[in-house]
Amino acid sequence: MRAKLPVQEGTVERDGVKLHYEIYGNGTETIVFVPPWSIVHSRVYKGQVPYFAERFRCVTYDPRGNGKSDRPDDIAAYSLNNLVADLLAIMDATATGAAVLVGLSLGGMIISITAAHHADRVRAAVLVGTSAVIGPSHPYMTTSHFQLKRTNFDEWGKYNEDYWLSDYPDFAAHFVGNIFSEPHSTKQIEDAVGWANETTGPILAKTVHARSIPPAFDVSEAMYRKIKCPVMMIHGDDDRIQRYARGRLVAELTGAEFTTIEGGGHNPLGRVPAKCNRLISEFLERKLGLPVRAKPLPVRAKPNLSRSKPRRALYLSSPIGLGHARRDIAVSRELRKLVPGLQIDWLAQDPVTRLLASSGETIHPLSGRLASETRHIEQESGEHELHAFQAIRRMDEILVANFMTFQDAVEEEQYDLVIADEAWDIDHYWHEHPELKRAPLVWFTDFVGFIPMPSGGQHEAFLTTDYNAEMIEHIERHPAVRDLAIFVGEPADIAPMSFGKDLPSMREWVPKHFDFAGYVMGEHPQIFGGRSELRETLGYAADEKVCIVTVGGSGVGAHLIKRILQAWPTAKAKIPELRMIVVAGPRIDPVSLGAPVDVEVVAFVPDLDRHLAACDLALVQGGLTTCMELERDVFDWNRGSQSGRFLIQAPCWSAEASMDDAPLFGRHP
Repeated sequence: MRAKLPVQEGTVERDGVKLHYEIYGNGTETIVFVPPWSIVHSRVYKGQVPYFAERFRCVTYDPRGNGKSDRPDDIAAYSLNNLVADLLAIMDATATGAAVLVGLSLGGMIISITAAHHADRVRAAVLVGTSAVIGPSHPYMTTSHFQLKRTNFDEWGKYNEDYWLSDYPDFAAHFVGNIFSEPHSTKQIEDAVGWANETTGPILAKTVHARSIPPAFDVSEAMYRKIKCPVMMIHGDDDRIQRYARGRLVAELTGAEFTTIEGGGHNPLGRVPAKCNRLISEFLERKLGLPVRAKPLPVRAKPNLSRSKPRRALYLSSPIGLGHARRDIAVSRELRKLVPGLQIDWLAQDPVTRLLASSGETIHPLSGRLASETRHIEQESGEHELHAFQAIRRMDEILVANFMTFQDAVEEEQYDLVIADEAWDIDHYWHEHPELKRAPLVWFTDFVGFIPMPSGGQHEAFLTTDYNAEMIEHIERHPAVRDLAIFVGEPADIAPMSFGKDLPSMREWVPKHFDFAGYVMGEHPQIFGGRSELRETLGYAADEKVCIVTVGGSGVGAHLIKRILQAWPTAKAKIPELRMIVVAGPRIDPVSLGAPVDVEVVAFVPDLDRHLAACDLALVQGGLTTCMELERDVFDWNRGSQSGRFLIQAPCWSAEASMDDAPLFGRHP
């Protein structure tokens, strides 16, 4: 799922070629993201657009030859003259007079030409891994190398016209793999290979032949000296597509601010998006006075210990279901007992915000900017299945957008503590860029690491191992990022498995890096009083059998509810005293379920734990916290009085799991 959708789409036609564009946000200042070479399209900026569209009007467009733009047959259609004219035509069509221009690779060269020869259209330029016709190039990226007749197409021999015409997908995989030369880039490579395969070898070959067409304007060193607008450049020192030395030369000629990404490849925007977003924001604030971010607060070395000033915490609760929110509310109540006067702001999403609001908690105003992780999970799920590992991988765009919102929150206000319940984006990006940390961090989770499903084969085993390896490297390289790491559960809950090939076992590694909290599940049912009194309070008669159907806080369980409702007439006929109450949850429209008139359907029940404690049968889908609560209700509350009560759980974690499959997460079932 995209983190943000365009507010407007359109096409521009130039000389019979249609170019597709999209506009995001409605700020008074415009940023135009200029596409690179036609091997990819405008989605290459997915790590930037959602964040900058919160304060800017952002324009993206697909290059001719890829995406939703046309693929002309004429070589001349791909000339540099046309590529520059395309940018100006897009700006005209979107009523963009002057704008900040951001460009990767060839996009950087197009911006440089525009800034030199159409200076009135460029307020500032951001060039990332820029291409140019000046300075040194990699020998395998030349036209002569491309046209060489050969029989060996190993490695960079694949940058060859004949090979593109015979096995373009293999070339695309090779080329993209060299764009992202950094380790742990599997998702970026997967995305870019997909975009590359939206065009063809013959089309891409035309773009290379078009480079021999002399442009109608100067592109020499003299051109770069003409650029007067503020310029910032970002370049990886392991760029295998455009030489690092070439970028340094362009920076010298333009007087650009130059940032080196150490060990970085050709596309830092995709590989380290949070860092690049930060660099671009600071540049625009410094050079143009544009209010991109909140004013940065100083890093506090120690938490506030003053008795006169209330302490403040920013709490992030995972939005995937409501189990996290229930345990987080329980944690917050205990914290307030330990720290009287503690002020807690919650950075959270629907449906968690509904539960928090019903509990009288304070929702941080930036919560409204968060992209919906719950909606993403709903879209990823099937009728009654969810391949959680792949769903989380495909949530990368949402996670970087939400991290940037979080970073704005901790820089707008001073917090003494950040509490992150499975806020994977914060944990990942603060480890990747520890200089961004602004407060002590308490991190907790009920699983550590990913485990491949057997049906995923060797490829999924490779992917989960790579993800686990990156996590382990992050933590061991920057142990100070997490001030406290808590595993919700016991050591026996750790899966007795390895993180992957050549990686440590989970039961060996996790106890060295986590404290164990036991189970955190909110109020103990002992405080509810006797079961008979509770049932009477909730309106349940002594002579009826109460069945509660609940599928958690997401919309994933709609299909299960419908199947249960199909069985209702049979169940009611066999058990006349049966009463069924369906808790659809905050994200399922009760009307959409088509329930029989004698089945009660409610959308949201803030005290669901009490109803589960009082019922005779609970039919639940997924939900670790809910199921642990039910087990406690059945076995711990008024021991001996709960005979005859039943719990049926329908797990929904994986599309392909069976009872014999390994667990998907690093938690022992």
